[in-house]
Amino acid sequence: MDIKELLSLTVKNNASDFHLFPGIPPSFRIDGSLTYLSSHEILTRESIETMIYSLLTPEQKELLITNKELDFSIDYNEANSNSAGRFRINAYFQRGNLCGAFRFLPPIIRTIEELRLPKVIHDFSFLKQGFVLVTGPTGHGKSTTLASIINEINLNKSYHILTIEDPIEYVYPKGKSIISQREIGIDTHSWGMALRSALREDPDVVLIGEMRDPETMSAAITIAETGHLVFSTLHTNSASQSIDRIIDSFPSHQQEQIRVQLASTLKGIVSQRLLPQISEGRIPAVEILIATSAIASNIRDGKTHLIDSIIQTSQDVGMITLESSLSHLVLTGAITLETARGYALHQDELQRMIG
Repeated sequence: MDIKELLSLTVKNNASDFHLFPGIPPSFRIDGSLTYLSSHEILTRESIETMIYSLLTPEQKELLITNKELDFSIDYNEANSNSAGRFRINAYFQRGNLCGAFRFLPPIIRTIEELRLPKVIHDFSFLKQGFVLVTGPTGHGKSTTLASIINEINLNKSYHILTIEDPIEYVYPKGKSIISQREIGIDTHSWGMALRSALREDPDVVLIGEMRDPETMSAAITIAETGHLVFSTLHTNSASQSIDRIIDSFPSHQQEQIRVQLASTLKGIVSQRLLPQISEGRIPAVEILIATSAIASNIRDGKTHLIDSIIQTSQDVGMITLESSLSHLVLTGAITLETARGYALHQDELQRMIG
């Protein structure tokens, strides 16, 4: 068994992820569930080290041993085939053993329609400036949704798109735009340095792979304030929770200023989940917030607890509640009611919609 075989099996089995973990066979995430390939041998500490170290440069190996974890990505090409893609990899230690989590990133960036996302998401690609967030748990398609929006801009607008990622995930095809993709550790030393120099690089659109701390959040909002279109992600479960997470990340004496800045720059939030279908595969359920004047006013006044009700009563401008998305999937036979209940934030509302 070698790493190339496992990369190939990931693609052939349409798995989103695979894991290298000592004492068990390789495990693959297919349609959201982990499964072992029982035909494969048990992984040993030595076999995992051989496979992961074979993917690293000497500098990366030193960083991994020193820091005990490393994010990186690799290009993937299937032998005797034109298909290609990338793998985003996190190598880490647990109980003294090296492990690896591999996420497959397909070669073709799918459109919003192909991802079966609401058409209103197209509107974010037409914005000239502002701040757009895509949120949700790990592994639920945030990067894929963002790549779809960014690629729509790339194919239709003559812009300079700057991405700051750790690591680079999707590689974009040639379009009307020029795309600068900067990877932490390779093209820049840190998020802070990359964000500080971003405005000197004449971007129209800035993609920040993930907002991890107040400094990154503040920089993202500031870049949006200066007339740029900024996209980023957060690991949160709803639009209102995302707003609270940003504001609460700052010291109390700065929160009023952040509320004002966020109210003036936020354009929308997509909060999504990938749910197992009754047939096969996964399908997105989404909550969508459009930053209307009512939303901005409540952010500014610190009344984020009212945002859920505004989303519920603003379907005419394209807002969608998670429960309405879930109920639609149940009523069209895409997912089971049990699945919907497992992801709903407001059970009573879901039941009312399904009837």
